Amino acid sequence: MIDFFIKVKQQEAQKLPFVIYRKPYKTEVRGFFQKNDHLYFAETLDETGFVFAPFNGNQMILIPKNQSVIWESEIDTFDENHSTGLVNSENQQEKEQFENLIQKAVKAIENGEFAKVVLSRKEILEVPDFDLVTVFTRLIHRFPAVFCYCWYHPKIGLWMGATPERLLKASRKKFCTMALAGTQNFNGTTDVLWEPKEIEEQQFVTDFILENLKGLTSEVAISSPYTVQAGNVLHIKTDIEGVINKTSKLNQVVSVLHPTPAVCGLPKELAKEFILENEGYDRKYYTGFLGELNKKDFAEKKQKSDLYVNLRCMQIKEKKAHLYMGCGITKESIPQKEWNESVNKSMTMKNVL
Repeated sequence: MIDFFIKVKQQEAQKLPFVIYRKPYKTEVRGFFQKNDHLYFAETLDETGFVFAPFNGNQMILIPKNQSVIWESEIDTFDENHSTGLVNSENQQEKEQFENLIQKAVKAIENGEFAKVVLSRKEILEVPDFDLVTVFTRLIHRFPAVFCYCWYHPKIGLWMGATPERLLKASRKKFCTMALAGTQNFNGTTDVLWEPKEIEEQQFVTDFILENLKGLTSEVAISSPYTVQAGNVLHIKTDIEGVINKTSKLNQVVSVLHPTPAVCGLPKELAKEFILENEGYDRKYYTGFLGELNKKDFAEKKQKSDLYVNLRCMQIKEKKAHLYMGCGITKESIPQKEWNESVNKSMTMKNVL
């Protein structure tokens, strides 16, 4: 992997765009290293390359395959020379602001404005000694079961994350997606009991996806809900797969799914409106999506797209790490508990810094 990371460092030094990533349970990393610093966009999702899309707006950035050098490398073993526990300090003002925001959302739900909304916050940490290779190496070794990435464009910035949520995997007309919601701490086992609030929240997500895919699909099958681990937390997950109609296109399916109820709420447009009016900051690419677009699979002789929701992520800017975390709010939400959940989620990135 040394040559691979030398290439990363060269690309960063030359201020040229790149993305490096490792898919869940895979033993290799892949990199798209763009040959120029042009800002390309995915207009239709028929393009080939790596797409990076924001939560709000339709400017989906593309690192095009035909403008990039593609590298792959097997992952080396990695020995951490320290395991310092991070002490989490609580900002009382941030806590009060977030809890007030949650209280406002609960009232709006009780008034019938929407059924669920996902509210998030941002935390900024000083990272004077940040080294992207070191942090990315920690990510891929600590989180083997999730999608890990580091994405850079000189005109946008540096983003890094380890996300457990797939937005969509599509090959020809077959697709699979997931409904992921509900959160509790991982304490050594996935055999846990879930509160009615979390079960209801996850069912919201499943029902929304099934309802909205009806007009675009000819067959859909779902799994029973089950518990999955993502770093130091657990979620409830339902697998959904099916066949896209001959007349439907990938970008239509993506526009139905994104943003999912797991990162936005229900009904989608009303929840999104509340977020944009009340959250008080710009999410940018947090809760957007990213991944491979129309990658050619030589073994199966077809193109595959594999897209993930940008969760458990951070932006690195001027020796500061901007961390993002969110919580699903329903009428049963308790502000203090939701704050605690957001703190637990923040530890995913804090522990690799």
